[in-house]
Amino acid sequence: MEIGTIVKKQREYFASGATKNVNGRIQALKRLRQAIREREEELCAAIGADLGKSPSEAYMCEVGLTLSELTFQIRHLKGWARQKRRRTDLTNFHGKSFSLWEPYGCVLVMSPWNYPFLLTMEPVIGAVAAGNCCVAKPSAYSPNTSAAIKTLIRDVFPSEYVEVVEGGRAENGALLEERFDYIFFTGGVNVGRLVMEKAAAHLTPVALELGGKSPCIVDRTADLKLAAARIAFGKYLNCGQTCVAPDYLLIDRSVKEEFLKLFTQTVENMYGTDPLENPNYGKIVNQKHFERLMGLMSREKLIYGGDSDPHRLRIAPAVMDHISREDAVMQEEIFGPILPVIEFDGIDQAIDFVLKGEKPLAAYLFTTSRQAERDFLTRLSFGGGAVNDTIMHMATSRMGFGGVGGSGMGSYHGRRSFETFSHEKNILKKHRWIDLPLRYQPYGPWKDRLIHLFLK
Repeated sequence: MEIGTIVKKQREYFASGATKNVNGRIQALKRLRQAIREREEELCAAIGADLGKSPSEAYMCEVGLTLSELTFQIRHLKGWARQKRRRTDLTNFHGKSFSLWEPYGCVLVMSPWNYPFLLTMEPVIGAVAAGNCCVAKPSAYSPNTSAAIKTLIRDVFPSEYVEVVEGGRAENGALLEERFDYIFFTGGVNVGRLVMEKAAAHLTPVALELGGKSPCIVDRTADLKLAAARIAFGKYLNCGQTCVAPDYLLIDRSVKEEFLKLFTQTVENMYGTDPLENPNYGKIVNQKHFERLMGLMSREKLIYGGDSDPHRLRIAPAVMDHISREDAVMQEEIFGPILPVIEFDGIDQAIDFVLKGEKPLAAYLFTTSRQAERDFLTRLSFGGGAVNDTIMHMATSRMGFGGVGGSGMGSYHGRRSFETFSHEKNILKKHRWIDLPLRYQPYGPWKDRLIHLFLK
């Protein structure tokens, strides 16, 4: 089916009102949840074929999180969609104020390859929960997962309700020429700019989930053993191909050597002495990204790991030391299993270093100092993050997730997904038994006095 035809049919279906019934939305989400449960092994296998993820990682980080989000949406949707009473101020006496949540209409979800199932399905779930029709466009770099998503969606939804468009740049371009009522994009900054440019032609609102160089700061008071484990987990999960992975490490000079010993030992405990032979350690998504990552590693600054297998697109966890802002590895988001290490003297120096770059999607601090925590939270602007952990702030439906500045705009997860794909329509209903004459001409001194009394 041509893209223009898909959008036309979805607009007609939305106009029929078929998606607006809240009970109907809940039933659709329940059907989707059941279908995912029935295909768990198939979906994990598709994710594994694209990214080398083990079944455990594929379920924990993608299929399981998607099911958790579905359950949360199903449980809370009626409450979110309910009409909300608002206080009415004295200037609108006697009246009633309330808010209604209405779906935008036909929305587009464009997702990336690094978490191909999760980052497609979570925004689709939000779009359906809010009452929209939806076109989903998974990444061409994860073809097995894309095909599995298409089959899943077609078994649950009619195409005029939710449809999946597969393909690459040509399909992306064709979709962006269509007029959608909302666009939700997850991916790189350059494509994000293109999405925003195309959306501007129709004044279409957008959510952009981008990325950036997310810093991880370890100060001299940190629990170093705990920090080593949690940073290793966040950095090398999915071979570093995670938008909120710690991109680089800022560490107090006084604890650097001790930390690096603990860190490298932790990495070996997790992945073995030869990670390239570990069946639970994934791969780089394609040759292009493999070669880019190899080009970022400076052999003279490599102090741990970094072995590679070009035939299987595998790069072992790597640590680079004595890094400065001028190194190639600091010029772009790494999106791979390479951890650059930069020393600092005092938390202020670390914060100043981060402030000189773009606002990151995530930031992390390991400390036991309340003052360091306060400085981190108040001086730095970033999408979201954690104190004494990494990446786990996004694994919840109870908090929104999104970027700020160069790392994106808009957020989702849980209630934020429902709100992102909804327009809040605010209504004032005035009673007819009284009509205060203050606002009507002719004006005069007594009206001016009363207006000043009400409005001050």
